[in-house]
Amino acid sequence: MRQSHVYIITNKNNTVLYTGVTSDLVKRMYQHKSKTYKGFASKYNCEKLVYFEGFDSIDEAIFREKQIKKYKRNKKLALINNENSEWNDLSEGWLFYFD
Repeated sequence: MRQSHVYIITNKNNTVLYTGVTSDLVKRMYQHKSKTYKGFASKYNCEKLVYFEGFDSIDEAIFREKQIKKYKRNKKLALINNENSEWNDLSEGWLFYFD
């Protein structure tokens, strides 16, 4: 079974947060880093993965995404700080090439 993810990305200054959902996190991060799609994340240069959770189904991931999107900023910051207090790019070192 393919794993789905909810994730939070930010810009290099950690000032903007974008929450998304995907069934292919590596491919989605490639799309964010290469600015394949024009939208909020590309407009604000969000390409640093600072948080993600895995789920067995896309429906579970979408449910969690909706929960997180309702959070106020301080609750999102706490979520990130609990798992990634250094705010490292969790996708750093991933290979970003596709056919």
